[in-house]
Amino acid sequence: MFKRLRYDIRAIRERDPAARSSLEVLLLYSGLHAVIGHRIAHRLYKMRLLFLARLVSQITRLLTGIEIHPAAKIGKGLFIDHGMGVVIGETTEIGDNCTLYQGVTLGGTGKDKGKRHPTLGNNVMVGAGAKILGPFTVGDDSKVAANAVVLSEVPPNCTAVGVPARVVKRDGIRLYSGSQLDQVHIPDPVAQELCYLKYRLEKLSQQVERLAGEDDQKLAGGEDGSAAPR
Repeated sequence: MFKRLRYDIRAIRERDPAARSSLEVLLLYSGLHAVIGHRIAHRLYKMRLLFLARLVSQITRLLTGIEIHPAAKIGKGLFIDHGMGVVIGETTEIGDNCTLYQGVTLGGTGKDKGKRHPTLGNNVMVGAGAKILGPFTVGDDSKVAANAVVLSEVPPNCTAVGVPARVVKRDGIRLYSGSQLDQVHIPDPVAQELCYLKYRLEKLSQQVERLAGEDDQKLAGGEDGSAAPR
């Protein structure tokens, strides 16, 4: 267990430029504390001490803001960065050297028994706020963009973005050209509609002002073009 802990600390230091020392990571990183708590809870779970396993899990959740079911299987070198709001379901499996950011959910889509949570391969990165829901696999070396919702399998060495998520890059090659799936500059239909309404309002205001000006001229010059009576 201590050998695994040393590996976890080294993995965090390699991936987090803010980590200044192993002691800092050990004492101050809530993501590591959540993993340590899970290792204990998982061992109790395998010993069929289910209540104690869940108790350790809930105490860890209260201390770190990260909820990991005791039955989840987690490989070495997991880095949960920031971590608040991360949820990892019962039948989740996570490979080695994965990275999860805050707000990630590895969850199920129903109340079925058996395998109902995702499996992450090795070296998978899941961005902040992403949701991976269902009993499928995210392949080795793949990336899931922030706030993506993944509902189907992601092959190895791919990048998935969007809601629902689609694979946009495989083996370093873009599958879509242009900004078709640009998650940064994607158009906002609500903002577009508001801009159109603003444009229409400005045009109508100009028309009203022009008509009002014509009425003023008629009143000033008379309907027949003669001077208005004083």
